[in-house]
Amino acid sequence: MTESSSKAAPPAFVPDWGEEPCPKPVLATATPERTAAMMDGVRMRQNPAEWAFVRLSKLIEDFEKSLDKDDEVGARIVGLPGDGTMSIDDVGFWGPDFILFVGRNADGKPVRLIQHYGQINVLLDVRRRPEERQARRIGFQLSEMVRRTDKK
Repeated sequence: MTESSSKAAPPAFVPDWGEEPCPKPVLATATPERTAAMMDGVRMRQNPAEWAFVRLSKLIEDFEKSLDKDDEVGARIVGLPGDGTMSIDDVGFWGPDFILFVGRNADGKPVRLIQHYGQINVLLDVRRRPEERQARRIGFQLSEMVRRTDKK
């Protein structure tokens, strides 16, 4: 084996990052300010599950900005039993390939969805908070986790 052939090439899924830290979200109605807020603290990650998690956390945080004070984020996830809905308590990842959703189903029972990053399809929806507590916002918590895992 020659010295040049012993150097590992980057995996095919890793783009040429060039000077741009990461691609920007493209939404026809997004203002430059909204796009900048979604990009705040975001950089590309080599771990595909972590990279999917980083962007998902920003999308959840952005979605939560439109909610009423008594509403919180929920999800309809293709492949879940029953109506496929869950209240989201936490989102995480286990690299290199899993995105994790932890929450409760429509009956209030705990659920954990382990989803391959390449198969993720999540419809964020609005859930009325339970009467006994304030509405939760998980987007900020997820963004804090992104900042803690950011290895510059």
